[in-house]
Amino acid sequence: MVETPDKIRALGVCYYPEHWPRALWAKDAVLMAQTGLQWVRIGEFAWSRIEPKPGEFDWAWMDEAIQTLGCAGLKVIIGTPTATPPRWMLDKHPDMLGVDASGNLRKFGSRRHYCFSHLGYRHECARIVQKLGERYGKNPHVAAWQTDNEYGCHDTVLSYSRSALRGFRDWLAQRYQSPEALNKAWGNVFWSMEYGEFDEIDLPNLTVTQPNPAHVLDFMRYSSEQVVAFNRVQTDILRQFTDKPLIHNYMGRTVEFDHFAVGADLDIASWDSYPLGFLEDRSDEGENWKQRFMRQGDPDFQAFHHDLYRRVGSGRWWVMEQQPGPVNWAPFNPAPLLGMVRLWTWEAFAHGAETVCYFRWRQAPYAQEQMHAGLLRPDSEPAPALGEAAQVARELAELPETACGRADVALVFDYQSAWGWSIQPQGKSFDYFALVFDFYRALRRLGLSIDILSPDDANLGDYKLVLMPGLMSLSAGLKKAMAAFGGTILSGPRTGAKVGTMQIPPALPPDISGLDCRVEYVESLRPGAEVSLAGGGAFIHWAEKLETSLKPLELTSGGAPALVGDGDRFYLAGWPDQIALNRMLKNLCNQENVATLDLPDHIRVRNSGPVRFVFNYGAEPVSFEGTEIPPAGVHWHRR
Repeated sequence: MVETPDKIRALGVCYYPEHWPRALWAKDAVLMAQTGLQWVRIGEFAWSRIEPKPGEFDWAWMDEAIQTLGCAGLKVIIGTPTATPPRWMLDKHPDMLGVDASGNLRKFGSRRHYCFSHLGYRHECARIVQKLGERYGKNPHVAAWQTDNEYGCHDTVLSYSRSALRGFRDWLAQRYQSPEALNKAWGNVFWSMEYGEFDEIDLPNLTVTQPNPAHVLDFMRYSSEQVVAFNRVQTDILRQFTDKPLIHNYMGRTVEFDHFAVGADLDIASWDSYPLGFLEDRSDEGENWKQRFMRQGDPDFQAFHHDLYRRVGSGRWWVMEQQPGPVNWAPFNPAPLLGMVRLWTWEAFAHGAETVCYFRWRQAPYAQEQMHAGLLRPDSEPAPALGEAAQVARELAELPETACGRADVALVFDYQSAWGWSIQPQGKSFDYFALVFDFYRALRRLGLSIDILSPDDANLGDYKLVLMPGLMSLSAGLKKAMAAFGGTILSGPRTGAKVGTMQIPPALPPDISGLDCRVEYVESLRPGAEVSLAGGGAFIHWAEKLETSLKPLELTSGGAPALVGDGDRFYLAGWPDQIALNRMLKNLCNQENVATLDLPDHIRVRNSGPVRFVFNYGAEPVSFEGTEIPPAGVHWHRR
């Protein structure tokens, strides 16, 4: 049985004792505790120090570090070091490196330089995890474990190696049982792509033009399952030695593997929150937006991932790495506005986080991340975020108990849809994450709290409104859950557009029971082009021509159906801009008696049990509901 945390809201930090002289360890531990930190993550990049040579282990330094931190009252999270195999590993397994889509071999000299399909490396990972579990599984100071680090980061899920080819062929043989069944499922009669044996099938890269989309989708499914299997090796071993929670730290806007599937083998989901880095590196917004929020981060990006990983963790989730200052890896790396580190921390707690850990304790003076800020400067003097962390620690004791109860509104997020639409976007600007995120942002502008669901959730429960934009395929289980659901469902655009083998349904999309509508054809729109809507706003990126007997609730300016429905089932035939989406979602909320607000871009609210949080992402003070909130300010009150 997994241990229940003794205090739900807590702060922590990521620490690398192997980077610093032993004389600093005790001083660091004392200052961490004085700051109000309770958790310390160590070890996730330390394989070369744990096992400097094959089979030769040096545990003394790690024993001492854990003892030092524990004696200061800190709880240790051990990260398994499998994201950074040491150099000698390549001599032992020279074919373990990943291969990119252009056929280039990845090299040693950074991190994540392994192929998930390489069984020899997977065995080495099992071996080091076994050693760690045997040594520290019952250590009283070790209170949690993290598997590997940031699966998928640096474009490392898909590998076109010989190991992947062998594994993929075996996977296909098990899935389809015969080449004839595979040929039919993939539609290989097209372009004479039929196979006589599974060993004839290659990986879907370096083709003259587009490979078969079903081929690519199956390779992405296979690759995702390799991540799941790789992680499961570690969790199965650790559970033999510890009853402490097992965690992985996911990343932002990383969709190359199924996080829900990995999370099924873990106790807690965590993610690494870098609001300013992600605004520069992973936002689709324009320069004006990035300039406006350059020191605050996007007002909705962090919240989206908080809600996503709460579902991945089945309710239990952390921030394992919280940005404390400028980072080193984005195109531009500004410093946070004073107060933002505190705001980001409180926003995580408002969304149900148990723990927020800052990355990192002290800024490193060397190597790739030397320009990445910490809570301390390289000279061990406090960086600005140290005071903000201490302030949050003091405030934690003052805030009444909060709880993330079920929201009124839910949003379905599906990794396979992300894969499918990346393979066949039918328009350069169509991106599944961006589509779902647009819906999420519109809901946040309406002042709503949102739950994110997996498409495998068999029961939609008592939500009042469930949104399913871009959900590529509707499984039998989901169709059954939709039929039993008593609230309002909004599907589209592109919902139910394919069956599981990337073929168009025979009855035409969306093929939703009770909705008499069919998508006759689709068009993707050029940047700047749009289909105007009669009620205001427009479709951008994507529009569909519907054949339907249903009365339209929204029309294009040309009189074509844009939103159709029957009672509490609706289909949306395009990608609305924020003006149109705000209107449509507000109308659906009104239908279900869900109260809404009209929030400006920089104000966000989150209801957490009896407490209402208000966040000011703006650089100027604002008055909201009779309260003056400073720049980067957080306000809470009882509801």
